[in-house]
Amino acid sequence: MADTESTNPTNNVSETVIDNGEEDDPEILLMKQRVEEMEREANKLRELQAAAEKAERSTPSAEQVPMETEEDKAAADSRSIYVGNVDYSATPEEIQQHFQACGTINRVTILCDKFTGHPKGYAYVEFAEAEFVDAALAMDNSLFRGRLIKVVPKRTNIPGFNARGRGRGGYRGGYRGGYRGGSYGYSPYRARGRGRGRGF
Repeated sequence: MADTESTNPTNNVSETVIDNGEEDDPEILLMKQRVEEMEREANKLRELQAAAEKAERSTPSAEQVPMETEEDKAAADSRSIYVGNVDYSATPEEIQQHFQACGTINRVTILCDKFTGHPKGYAYVEFAEAEFVDAALAMDNSLFRGRLIKVVPKRTNIPGFNARGRGRGGYRGGYRGGYRGGSYGYSPYRARGRGRGRGF
């Protein structure tokens, strides 16, 4: 019985708070001010979000970066060169300085391995004009960071075309010549006979 008496809630009148509208506690006033500030900031954020969405809907996609078409990619490839045997610790700025005498450079790209993040040892340099490519090709077998670099025009990739042949198909598998073996040795695919006494 003593357990049930301790679990019953007691109602003390002194613990209940009666809000008469008079708030003398400075902590409560501070908390109310903070809540008001947070509500004002939330309203400002909502207004900014609505304005941004409205501006995004009203302007056409002129501000957005358009996707490059095949013609744009081919034009960029005609202004670009492939630089091979590049030192692994070379930076794009160093490559840009090396080819700066050839003309205005738009972009230098050093390709890296996607798993390790280490450079692959070659780069692409895109010039502002296609005429600068000829001057850059003259720098083939020049010395860059103690290595002879290879400079050739960048080729344009053709989808579905690889160096071995046209398209994705091609010759795969089949017998390519050579000794096919005889009846000597163990062959897991050779029939073993149908019972005892055959011994092939």
